[in-house]
Amino acid sequence: MNKRIKILILVAGFLVVAGIAAAGLLYRAAFSNNIQPKVPTFIYIPTGSSYEDVLAVLKENKVLKNGKSFEQIAKIKQYPKRVRAGRYRIDKRMNNNELVNRLRSGSQEAVDFTFNNIRTKEQFAKRVSEQLEMQPQELLDLLYDNDFLSNYNLNTETALTIFIPNTYKIWWNTSAEDFVKRMYGQYSLFWTEERKEKAAQIPLSPTEVIILASIVEEENHRWEEQARIAGVYINRLKIRMPLQADPTVKFAVGDFTLQRILYKHLAIDSPYNTYIYAGLPPGPIRIPSPSCVDEVLNYEKHNYLYMCAKEDLSGYHNFAVTLSQHNANAAKYHNALNQMKIKR
Repeated sequence: MNKRIKILILVAGFLVVAGIAAAGLLYRAAFSNNIQPKVPTFIYIPTGSSYEDVLAVLKENKVLKNGKSFEQIAKIKQYPKRVRAGRYRIDKRMNNNELVNRLRSGSQEAVDFTFNNIRTKEQFAKRVSEQLEMQPQELLDLLYDNDFLSNYNLNTETALTIFIPNTYKIWWNTSAEDFVKRMYGQYSLFWTEERKEKAAQIPLSPTEVIILASIVEEENHRWEEQARIAGVYINRLKIRMPLQADPTVKFAVGDFTLQRILYKHLAIDSPYNTYIYAGLPPGPIRIPSPSCVDEVLNYEKHNYLYMCAKEDLSGYHNFAVTLSQHNANAAKYHNALNQMKIKR
């Protein structure tokens, strides 16, 4: 065997060994565990992020033991060209290959989005932005856009009626438009034929039921009285008697801390002041719970036309059929407020 052949054999052997070593290193880079956190964690990749932004997120959250090995696999799998926004779960036993596959495919994990006890559009938009990527103003722009809302038979006053409090699985990076569309779908599922039929028998539309439920829930959050309170308001609506609901006055004033409604409050000219304007206000004064909506649909049938907060300030009410009975109840309540020195 001549010297030239020996050299070629040696070079070939070296290349084989080097190739095997490189393959081994690549294999370890791809399939060895590279996650620092000992418990499952989540990272958030904002819409419009670049590959460099993703690396910054991973570094900020201290996800990787070895950033270079991740970058090596990411580039081989062309992840820098396929960055997708979202909320991603990082498991402690993941390797670089699994992590890149998850990020590249957009296999994010949904947020358990939940809300309740909301009174205004601004409060709702803020609550949404605390759980999803969208900024409050993005949602507010839609909730004040009559052209957009008309697609759902809504206007700026009734916009909040389609949001049914619950817990929903929603992608963190859902756009404001898709969020409203999703919530409208849930609203449509909530309004079953049975509920629509009960509303028609009152008779009220689903939107009007939710507006009434918002008033009922402001009167008392406890379910025990809600069906009876709903019965009072429905009795008034049927005879075209003003609702004279104190919670609507608080909404018109814009002060939900009021404990005492004064004559100056009753004089405020607002379509939400049900002492001045008969019928239901143009929109809800809060987003009512599904259970309260059902209490309205299954309202208690009685002859009460009046109610007044109990003098023990428990949050419950005395109910009356006649105005004289109501005035007596109101006198006891106002006396209790005076004794407690509650002036507003």
